[in-house]
Parts: sequence; structure tokens; C-alpha cells
Amino acid sequence: MIEYDKNSNLLTEIEHNYNLQDVEEPHLYREIFPYSEIPKCTFNYRLSPMDTPKEIWITDTTFRDGQQSRAPYTPDQIVHLYKLLSRLGGPKGKIRQCEFFLYSEKDKEALTRCQDLGLPFPEITGWIRATQKDFELARGMGLQECGILVSCSDYHIFKKLKKTRGEAMNDYLKVIADAIDAGINPRCHFEDITRADFYGFVIPFAHQLRRLMEQSGRPIKIRACDTLGYGIPYSGASMPRSIPGIIYGLRNYAGFPSELLEWHGHNDFYKAVVNSATAWLYGASSVNCSLLGIGERTGNTPLEAMVMEYAQLRGTLDGMDPTAIRDIADYYEEELGYHIPDNTPFVGRDFNMTQAGIHADGLLKDEEIYNIFDTTTILKSPPKVSITKTSGAAGLAMWLSGHLGRRENPIDKDDPRVVLLKDWVDEQYEKGRVTIIGNAELAEQCVRLGIA
Repeated sequence: MIEYDKNSNLLTEIEHNYNLQDVEEPHLYREIFPYSEIPKCTFNYRLSPMDTPKEIWITDTTFRDGQQSRAPYTPDQIVHLYKLLSRLGGPKGKIRQCEFFLYSEKDKEALTRCQDLGLPFPEITGWIRATQKDFELARGMGLQECGILVSCSDYHIFKKLKKTRGEAMNDYLKVIADAIDAGINPRCHFEDITRADFYGFVIPFAHQLRRLMEQSGRPIKIRACDTLGYGIPYSGASMPRSIPGIIYGLRNYAGFPSELLEWHGHNDFYKAVVNSATAWLYGASSVNCSLLGIGERTGNTPLEAMVMEYAQLRGTLDGMDPTAIRDIADYYEEELGYHIPDNTPFVGRDFNMTQAGIHADGLLKDEEIYNIFDTTTILKSPPKVSITKTSGAAGLAMWLSGHLGRRENPIDKDDPRVVLLKDWVDEQYEKGRVTIIGNAELAEQCVRLGIA
């Protein structure tokens, strides 16, 4: 069968007509997911071409998935963080949408207060259960789009829902049609897509969604949910774990345009960031993230990380304000009492801190030698040094320069003040000290030694 492909502007041979395979027993890919062993990463060497969309963006799930692993945010906290998200995303809306729960009175208050701010971005969307009552709730809150859970692996269809594939698909389609009738644009959350039968269920279901979209004239989004973080970014990896294969298939076999495709990843195998970037590269316009990566189990893709990925891939921040990242991190620690591990990239207190004297010496001469970029200007986080027995005079000179407000005109490591402080530090470690010397303790010694 040959069809004209509007995306490639070429006649394309359609080799397969992907119909629902309504199997009697669940296909659990036991050779890949044995459960008693670590999952297998397999390859079939089939290469999907990169097809990066003209426009890519970020969406946020801090107030939905991000609340599933921590105490609920108060409305005041949500409003404050929402304003920071808007500032971070910039006037072009690079943080395009932000999803909210709709159930409790506090959820509704927070949503309404954020709407009342009148900010153009991020657009407020919802997440609802697949019921008519919830659709009416979303419409009553003035939302145009809502997420709907449509689990697509046999693990969920057979084991959780206790249905066949055909029953699940029919139920999903009815719910989605009800959402459209209620005036809601559906965002279909294809839960557990990286363990699903892609050609036996995912693509046939997506075909039905496309037909429904064409009939109704309403956009229907697919959010490809890597629920357990099984996704693999490697070229030539086989299905169902291949992110290039998943995104390519949804684009080319299901016929969904990039702007209606979104990736939602988890970090169970430390791949949340690279998997999200891979989804962008292979054709999904949107990646769904949460602030600091806070979310179910190991968390979601950290939103601040994808801001940096965007800048690296596009060569520009496109109006995003990365200084908001420092303010977000400070708010979590100082107002919410959330501890960010000190060495967490971009947001940890010590992400650009060195302990090695040789590195400190390089930073003193030119911070570009050992700092990833101008973190002072871009993230409001100047490079720092912690003092240990290996810091040496260079480390102390750098610490003292920061302590005395001399970053622009750093103190030389041969400065007499550095020599005095180093003698005291050396004495501490000669006496058997093994711990880092903290800022407060160093400041106290500076006063005692008459340095400051």
C-alpha cells in the first residue's frame, strides 16, 4: 500500500496495517523483563532517523506527579513556585504548561489563584480520572486541556485493570470521547509505554485516537509515559524500550505531529534527562518535567536540567531566565525545608565547589579552567571551594577572596593573610582532623587572626 506522506512530502510504502492484537495471555516481554534479574537492554540494529521538531518546549508536573512523593504544597507555595516557573520559562513560554490536581479545596484554591495572576505561561492544565464528573469539574475550572490515564502495557491492562486489550481500548475511547463532548482537549497518558506491545496495542490505539481527532476537530495529545524509567536512548536498541523507536513510530506509523507528542520520564535507571533529550531529538516537541526532579520513586526528569539541555541543543535560552533556578532551589530549602543534596547539578549548594588545591589554583588564575560556565551570571552561583587538608594555599586564597568580597580581584596565594590562615589549617590536620573545615569556623579564625 502506498500513501502520500504530508510530513516528508513523499510517496511512502505502508508495509503493515497495525490492527489491535487482542491476545488471550498478556505479553510481558519476560526475556527483557525477567523480574528476578536486572532488565535486559537488547538491540535489533534498526535505526530510526532523528527528526527534531522546529519548536521544542518543556511542560511541568510539579503540582501533580511532583506531589506524589512529598507532603502536598499549600496554595501559597504553589502560587510562589508557579510565578517562578513563569519567570524561568520566559516570555516565549518555553515552559509551556503546568498541570494541577483538581480534587481538594486546596487544589482548587491554588489553581484559581494562579489563573488570577493572568500570566500567559505556563498554561494551567489538569489531571483527572476518566469519569464524566471529573470532566465537568475540569470544564468548571475553565481548563481547556486535561490529562487522562490510559495504561497501555499488558502489565497494567491484564494485571491491574483485569481486562483484555480490546476491552481496555474501547473503554479508553469512550472516556476520551466523553471528554471531548465535555469541551475538554484530552491529553492521553500512555502509561508504561516502555513495556507495552507497541505494534499490537499502542499504534492501533493511536490510530483510533487520530480518527477521533479528525472527526471531532479537537487536538488529542499523546504523553508517552516511561512509568518505570525503562526507556533506552541508544541507537539500534530494540522495542519496547527504544525511545527513538517509540517516538518515530508515533510520528510515522500513528501519524501524530510532533506538537501533539510529549515524553514523560522517570529516573529509575539514571536516564531521565538523556531520555527526555532523546525524545526531543527524535520528534517529540514536549518533555514533561518537575522542579528538582521530585516525583514518584526516583523522581521525574528535573525541569532545570532540561532548561540546560534546551540551551545546549538550540544554542540559546530563548528568553528563559535561568537565575530563577537559584531562587527556586533556595525556596525549597529555606521555605519548604527540602534538602537538596549539595552536589546536585545546577541547584546543589556545592555543585561548583572544589576541594582540590590544584583545581582551586586554576580557578584563581581563571575560573573558566574548572567552572562549567559562568555560573555566577547565569545561575547566581559563583564557584566555591571547601577547605580540607588538600586545599593548599590556592584553595585558601580562593575562599578568602570570596569571604572578603574580592572575587573580581582575587587575593594571591602568597598573600600574608593566606599564609596565616594556612598555618592554622595545617595545624588542625597535623593534630589528626579528618573533616572539612566549614565556612563559619574559617570566618571565626579570620577574626581571631586579625584577617577580617
